Amino acid sequence: MVEKLTFLKIAKITLDKVKRPLSAIEIWEEFNKLEESKQFSTKGKTPWYTISADIYIDLRDNPNSEFVQFSKRPARFTLKKFADTVKEVPEKKGKTSAYRERDLHPLLCTFVYANQHFKCHVKTIKHEGSSSKKKGKNEWLHPDLVGVYLPFDDFNNITLKFQNALSLSSVKLFSFEMKKELNFTNLREYYFQAVSNSSWANEGYLVVLNLDEDVELIDEIRRLNNAFGIGVIKLNPQNIHESEILFQAKENFEIDWSTIDRLVEENPDFKAFITDVEEDMRITKVKGNYDKIFSDQELDELIQSKIITE
Repeated sequence: MVEKLTFLKIAKITLDKVKRPLSAIEIWEEFNKLEESKQFSTKGKTPWYTISADIYIDLRDNPNSEFVQFSKRPARFTLKKFADTVKEVPEKKGKTSAYRERDLHPLLCTFVYANQHFKCHVKTIKHEGSSSKKKGKNEWLHPDLVGVYLPFDDFNNITLKFQNALSLSSVKLFSFEMKKELNFTNLREYYFQAVSNSSWANEGYLVVLNLDEDVELIDEIRRLNNAFGIGVIKLNPQNIHESEILFQAKENFEIDWSTIDRLVEENPDFKAFITDVEEDMRITKVKGNYDKIFSDQELDELIQSKIITE
């Protein structure tokens, strides 16, 4: 009888064969190259987080654990029997990645447009366009991107008119704060930046490309999400449509109109966004000047030209 594979056994098998320290996601990638991977299947979208969690639990609770943590940033693991002989393999030097956070906007724009939870149009908010020059006045006021779900393709026109007659609306507003990487060092600063600049929206999200593979970090994000409601999106540059909503935002049903009014006064991009949404709602058609939805080919060209990597 074939012994059932668990994530912990997967880690042991893989590390035993590779014989070098690996991060949790590298363990998963290397395992899928092995013959044993044909005996295992999972419905989870992030099995490497389970691998990481199981190794940490084994290290904590099992005095005879076969694992050791080889490094912390990033977290890499190996087997005890290799601990005295393995050496960290130096990373190959390649082209320097030159992308900015704003270069990631098309990735998010394309993801949320197609994703069934959002189905929204997005607009970049340029902070440098704000009218106030007083230092600190607009700090953490502006989100990087704003989005709107417009229900015209999902509801019959009669239903939309009925909603209007009842002074109801299924329109939803989103706020997105974009970051290149997220780890314990910057988590609180970035998370509370998203809390601050998302108060006006129905849902607020922190969007990241690189997320530190640390189960304790994920637990802390979960705690913050439970307490403050900001969601987290992990972008996947290899396949943008496989990006993940790691934590869904808690929906705010009360719009913060005073903050919207201030943003309209302070920032021309936000003012244009609100103007476009109002007009689109009035004519029940999407005609606003929102960010472009990139094709897969255009995204690939952007990713290659800017060397956008996880």
